Amino acid sequence: MVKENKLKKILKENNVAIGPFMKFTDPAAIEITGFAGFDFVIIDTEHGPISVETAQNLIRAAEIAEITPIVRVRENNSSLILRALDVGAQGVEIPQISTKEDALRAVEAAKFSPQGERGVCRFVRAAGYSSLERFKYFKFSNKEVTVIAHIEGVEGVENLKNILTVEGLDVIFLGPYDLSSSCGVTGQINHPSVIKKMKEAVKLSREADVAIGTFVDSVEDGKKWIDAGVQYISFSVDVGIFYEACCRIVKNLRDLTISK
Repeated sequence: MVKENKLKKILKENNVAIGPFMKFTDPAAIEITGFAGFDFVIIDTEHGPISVETAQNLIRAAEIAEITPIVRVRENNSSLILRALDVGAQGVEIPQISTKEDALRAVEAAKFSPQGERGVCRFVRAAGYSSLERFKYFKFSNKEVTVIAHIEGVEGVENLKNILTVEGLDVIFLGPYDLSSSCGVTGQINHPSVIKKMKEAVKLSREADVAIGTFVDSVEDGKKWIDAGVQYISFSVDVGIFYEACCRIVKNLRDLTISK
């Protein structure tokens, strides 16, 4: 059900929010993430096996653990955005935003009229299956839903000044790996050409008073971008976090065995 969006509150207060992408389909993974102290999770329906039915149960787990559930949809598609929000997502992260028109389409899909063109149905989980008073639901949803524009290429950065004029965008998210590919240095997320584009985007977003976000897979990179003014830090992916923790444990125990 629609409730106060803690992530939005953190960003409006100009504080930093952190959270991982999630590919595990077990709701326990979301609960653990929340109990660990992360601010949000990005339930990833673009990369990985998560369906809208699974996402609904993952959102329930996020609510139990008091962590903000964001759904990354597969594409900038009004039907996909609608379904993610109807099952209770408090925000949508929308990929491949490259132009102002892309951003307008994303906001229109996420907001009810008069702010957008989101399909209207109050017999959905987000509206308490019609238990919420209809006009309160429409108004509160427009206020609390977080719209995140995921910019993945040089074109998006070059058009960012125009993208930032779109009312209703809450976060500009820079995908460093896709941006590195667009810059011709695939995987080199700390290459000077990638860093330059990202710093341009951070500067423009901060000047427009729109929160800026990015993905990091190390604490060092997280610190670097927080120091640069990034507020929405997506730290790694659940499967990667689990893998790295397993590797550390195995290495430490193997080292003990070898030293005996």
